[in-house]
Amino acid sequence: MNSLILGFQEIEKTQLFLVGGKGLNLGELSKIQEIHVPEGFCVTTVGYQKAIEQNETYQALVNQLTKLKAEDREQIGEISWKIRQIIMEAEIPLDVVKEVAHNLSQFGEEHAYAVRSSATAEDLPYASFAGQQDTYLNIISKEAILQHISKCWASLFTDRAVIYRIQNGFDHSQVHLSVIIQKMVFPQASGILFTADPITSNRKLLSIDASFGLGEALVSGLVSPDCYKVRDDKIVDKMIATKKLAIYGRKEGGTVTHEVDPDQQKIQTLTDQQILQLARIGRQIEAYFGCPQDIEWCLVDDTFYIVQSRPITTLFPIPEAHDEENHVYVSVGHQQMMTDPIKPLGLSFFLLTTFAPMRKAGGRLFVDVTNQLSSPESREMILNALGQSDPLIKDALQTIIKRRDFIKTVELSPSNNNKGMPPSGFQAQIENNLKIVSDHIKSSQTSIGELKQNIQTKSGLDLFDFILEDLQELKKFLFDPRMGVIMDAMDASTWINKKMYEWLGEKNVADTLSQSVSNNITSEMGLELLDAADVIRPYPEVIDYLQHATDENFFDELVKYDGGQVTKDAISAYLNKYGMRCAGEIDITRTRWSEKPTTIIPMILSNINNFKPNESNRKFEQGQRVALKKQQELLDRLKQLPDGEQKAKETKRRIDLIRNFSGYREYPKYGMVNRYFVYKQALLKEAEQLVQVGVIHEKEDIYYLTFEELREVVRTNKLDNEIISKRKDEYKLYEKLTPPRVITSGGEIIAGEYKRENLPAEAIVGLPVSSGVIEGRARVILNMEDADLEDGDILVTSFTDPGWTPLFVSIKGLVTEVGGLMTHGAVIAREYGLPAVVGVENATKLIKDGQRIRLHGTDGYIEIL
Repeated sequence: MNSLILGFQEIEKTQLFLVGGKGLNLGELSKIQEIHVPEGFCVTTVGYQKAIEQNETYQALVNQLTKLKAEDREQIGEISWKIRQIIMEAEIPLDVVKEVAHNLSQFGEEHAYAVRSSATAEDLPYASFAGQQDTYLNIISKEAILQHISKCWASLFTDRAVIYRIQNGFDHSQVHLSVIIQKMVFPQASGILFTADPITSNRKLLSIDASFGLGEALVSGLVSPDCYKVRDDKIVDKMIATKKLAIYGRKEGGTVTHEVDPDQQKIQTLTDQQILQLARIGRQIEAYFGCPQDIEWCLVDDTFYIVQSRPITTLFPIPEAHDEENHVYVSVGHQQMMTDPIKPLGLSFFLLTTFAPMRKAGGRLFVDVTNQLSSPESREMILNALGQSDPLIKDALQTIIKRRDFIKTVELSPSNNNKGMPPSGFQAQIENNLKIVSDHIKSSQTSIGELKQNIQTKSGLDLFDFILEDLQELKKFLFDPRMGVIMDAMDASTWINKKMYEWLGEKNVADTLSQSVSNNITSEMGLELLDAADVIRPYPEVIDYLQHATDENFFDELVKYDGGQVTKDAISAYLNKYGMRCAGEIDITRTRWSEKPTTIIPMILSNINNFKPNESNRKFEQGQRVALKKQQELLDRLKQLPDGEQKAKETKRRIDLIRNFSGYREYPKYGMVNRYFVYKQALLKEAEQLVQVGVIHEKEDIYYLTFEELREVVRTNKLDNEIISKRKDEYKLYEKLTPPRVITSGGEIIAGEYKRENLPAEAIVGLPVSSGVIEGRARVILNMEDADLEDGDILVTSFTDPGWTPLFVSIKGLVTEVGGLMTHGAVIAREYGLPAVVGVENATKLIKDGQRIRLHGTDGYIEIL
């Protein structure tokens, strides 16, 4: 076999680095029976490497490129242009020229050819690189083809290709280019076929774009194509576009754009029979490659030719089901306010902590809610519960229910109805008894103390058995029937908002009544960081040190300064209580504040700069005053109404439920994260042993194993390191994906909508969760450590879990992309009296950092001023 040239039929699956992604896929396509692929061959990457390997200037320029970031556009442009010039001026090696000439003589030198780039980082399952390198159509003669081979090689360094590689973490020096020489076909029609609908991600809905002439008109955006949708071998939708232009090949070579005859512009490009025939070809190709495909096709004399097929890389993976039934999955991340991917160890711990029917996909967890939606008895309950955490999820589920044919209705026994749902309905027994909360907190703290002591004596397999046993203890706390008081407080908020609007015409009153409630461990965490700032404020040397501190020897260096010891004591005390927390804390593998104390330093410095001493008491007392004043005002007004004494009595009971129990909803998670951190520290000790005996390279490698896999590695002292490497690559891919709120077993992403009227035309709409109207500077922050806030700023971010709370004391309002009425950010915003709008799709893209915005927390929208 010749390593310089490979015919399509000769290409093997393992030869990506010889023929690139596009060439590899063409080789596979040409082996599928009854699929027509225009003939051709690949000039392998060996030719490209031979052309540039001796050029020291080329190597030096590529080395310069590797040091640049995507935003260094000007430098990228200059260096890339120089590299392209070097490649264009380099002579094509003589043996490459001979091989190309030999193959052209076999196919027929008189034919026209497409000369197409195929990079080794292209058309891959996790990065498409579509359109990054160049393609040339209708090239005639050996000399012209050789010239265009050089042009293809040079296109490896177009600005767009270089920037794409930087953004996707590819090494420029490790990416090479093969060139495809393929016989031209001159179609009457061509286009793109997606075997999964690119809009909804539905794997059962196939989508075809079609226009007249060559596909370049469609790809370049010159024409709007017809669009056909096919499901189960039936055409379910057609959109016929007006196609004014088409690109055709010229006899003398090259292409020309023609205006389409006016009476042809609005006719259907493909007949219904052709649409269904093409759809069947698409399904055949998809079955061969084993995943949804993006396919380029041409129609020539009633025969469909396939000129490319690549994996669709933008689809979110489907949670695994073990049957052929329809399923509906709801994102756990949107309810937990943490939509980032979770590493395998983190996923397995969360699965070990829950009773709910969970499924994994794309590094995230989803709850299978099919059973609950199929029963009329449980359907209403789950819709209401999910509506509290995220109304867009509720709306999406209602869309599925309206279809009627997707989920079979069955009668479920009461025991199944509640599976995975929190208990409710304690009001009658507890009569607002605060002792329930204090007893539960006390027993949780005692239990965690015992865990810390007992786990120190465990190692090896004993440790894993001990953790599994203790997880049962954790579950007891998380699913303790006493948790029903949390639901009662939520129900009380809903009742208050509804009745006060009905009786007194006041909106969202529960927001005010929720300020400065008792027993909210998360809001206390934010206020106590203000107290830490008070301790440090008198010591300018310490403040200066903190502004430049690094994690290495953080505390050792700190104590050398005047006030260093008291600062160390204050920070240590804070970390003893809250150091197990961090952003994204439901993932056990995330770095905790105790592991990286400098994470909280910018927040302490912000508190020193923005507030006076004793601010935590002032904030809490002010919130308390506002809430109690509102309570008294409501009760006084209610007493003036018909049957006013009874209305006031009912209202007071519900206000007490809110004041006594709404803060407690934060405690179960605090208890869970506490235990997680104890487990994590013990497992990292085991990881250190594995590093010492050479089983893993670094202790954090264990994060890429499940709990059971790690147990097996500890038992055997053996591990295939390919597993860690593969999982790390998968995690990088998952980081680029945006998880859907709701996805079906067909892969269809169902999006919910807010149905509201009478909003300003340019309003950015979300869910109102904490009342008030505020104007200020938008600070778009995706990473908590990058927070540089000033008093009066409005925080705009993708999500906020409890780990973000210390920032809340420095802001005047909150906007998040995910969340609902009872998610963490909403609860804390209400308690701090911050206007907040959550569930704002693409908020971090629609709102620019530094813009002045007006946040309408009562009506749920944002205006850019």
